[in-house]
Formats: sequence, structure tokens, C-alpha cells
Amino acid sequence: MAGMLAIRRAAGVIRAGGVVAYPTEGVWRLGCDPLDATAVARILAIKEQPAELGLVLIAADPAQLEPWIEPVSHEVEARVAATWPGPATWVFPARAWVPYWVHGGRETLAVRVTAHAQAAALCRETGFPIVAASAHHSGHAAARSGIQVRRWLGDEVDFILGGSAGERQAPVEIRDAITGRTLRAG
Repeated sequence: MAGMLAIRRAAGVIRAGGVVAYPTEGVWRLGCDPLDATAVARILAIKEQPAELGLVLIAADPAQLEPWIEPVSHEVEARVAATWPGPATWVFPARAWVPYWVHGGRETLAVRVTAHAQAAALCRETGFPIVAASAHHSGHAAARSGIQVRRWLGDEVDFILGGSAGERQAPVEIRDAITGRTLRAG
């Protein structure tokens, strides 16, 4: 795992408008400040992904996500809390102020509290949730190592945070927080 100096440097790059590659539970992700339209546009260009698909945000804890999502019932909170931190992405109603380039024109937002220690430390150090877009070009597999990120994406990212992705092989499950319905199996 990368040390705190590297995590501080990565957080500084994100706060300055840069794009960082970082490991998570199963694959490497591209991250930036979700409120920075230019940084988000760079990630979408790297991935050759339209903004209409929306993005996933990861956080170190649920409190980082509260400003982004509408309040929900205690029942919904309990259902989600039983899976966090961990490799479960939940789709919540988004707050009205959340930018289009984050939610893709939907009234919902996909969010996760990560169990990956390094990714959580990066979110804590930035002080806000960050974008969690899989690190790859369209039509290719997501990077599983920093070496693959360097080889495949090269100078398209501003910083690669050293470390290792977790052992998870399956995609992260995505579920609707309100209904509990599975949108993508893990």
C-alpha cells in the first residue's frame, strides 16, 4: 500500500483539478473531483464514455455522501449500511444541485463507501467523495495493476497512486437503494 505521502500527493492532484489512477477492491479506477467539470470531461474522454451514463462516486464513509444524496428512510439506511464499507454500489435519489456531468441527466446518483483501505484514505485526504471510473479505454478490460494503467493510459492521467487492487474478480454489485432491486449483479 502506498504511504501517506503518496496519498497526500494524489489528493493534492485531485484538489488541483487533476486525474488520478488508484486501486480499489477489484480494479483500478480513475478519480477526480466530481465538481470539476474539466477533470470529469478528461475521464469521460479517456474512457470514451458519454456523460449520459453517469458516474459512480466513492467515499471513505457515509457522511461524505450525505450532501450528494437525498435523505432516505431508516429502513433504506439500514439496508445500505449492512453492505458498507464494501463492494456494493447503491443508487440513491440525487440532490437537485448535483451537476449533470455526475448523474448523466438522471435524478439518481450511484455511490459506494469503499472497503479498500487506500481508496478510503484518498477520499479522507481529499475531504470529499471522488469519481470511481474503471481505468481503461472503451472496449477493453479494466486495469488490475498500476503497471497496466501506466502501459494503457500513460500520460492521460496525472498521477498513479502505487498499491494493489483487491482480489475481487466480479464487478461491483449495483442496487437501487429505495427498492433494493439489483440493477447489476456482482
